[in-house]
Amino acid sequence: MLRTLFAAPALALCMALPASALDLTQMTDEERAIFREEVRAYLLDNPQVIMEAVAVLEEREAAAQAQADQSLVSDNAADIFDDGFSWVGGNPEGDITLVEFLDYRCGFCKRAHTEVAKLLETDGNIRLIVKEFPILGEQSLLASRFAVATKQIAGDDAYKGVNDALMAMNGDVNMRALRRMAATFGLDADAIEAQMDSAEVTDEIRRTRALAQRLQITGTPTFVLEDELLRGYLPYDEMQALVNDKRG
Repeated sequence: MLRTLFAAPALALCMALPASALDLTQMTDEERAIFREEVRAYLLDNPQVIMEAVAVLEEREAAAQAQADQSLVSDNAADIFDDGFSWVGGNPEGDITLVEFLDYRCGFCKRAHTEVAKLLETDGNIRLIVKEFPILGEQSLLASRFAVATKQIAGDDAYKGVNDALMAMNGDVNMRALRRMAATFGLDADAIEAQMDSAEVTDEIRRTRALAQRLQITGTPTFVLEDELLRGYLPYDEMQALVNDKRG
């Protein structure tokens, strides 16, 4: 009788029997061995069940992560969307806000830069906030210091030009190259270089790093789209679809 019972598919057993019947500690050694063998045999005969279980687990973990990320965004909303120093572009009055944490030495950030620019151009109703988050070494930090110093010395329009140029830059980042870049835009290279190591520039980068740590951001690019954290590169089509979903 017992062997006949355990010969039924394991999944059906788990659904049909009360929880107490599945308590291995209440079975005899023989019953426990039979049960384990039948479960093993069922899984070997139906390996897709394992993949289905893994898929369900991954879906639940993703949902839990998304919920946790929404809480992180909500708890840090003021610093994300209105820190008083991050550059704001696109349509400042747009109905959707997209925030990007970037590093100028990040290959995926360079790819995303083109996609974001296309999104802003084709949509026309997105507010973009850029967060300087240099994490890939000294050249990354140097580039961000230059960009922030440019914004502080020469304003938002100059920052936009430098931001685009740094994203398109393929060579090493050093002061000689940065001074040439400043000259190309007609900027005061001496004033910008002097500002790069200032307390004001250091404080902006420090505050953004602290925010990224609170948001558990460890890589670039990372985006915040309204209430949602998007970790990693996204192509234009996916970003536009997410924007449309946010608009409902």
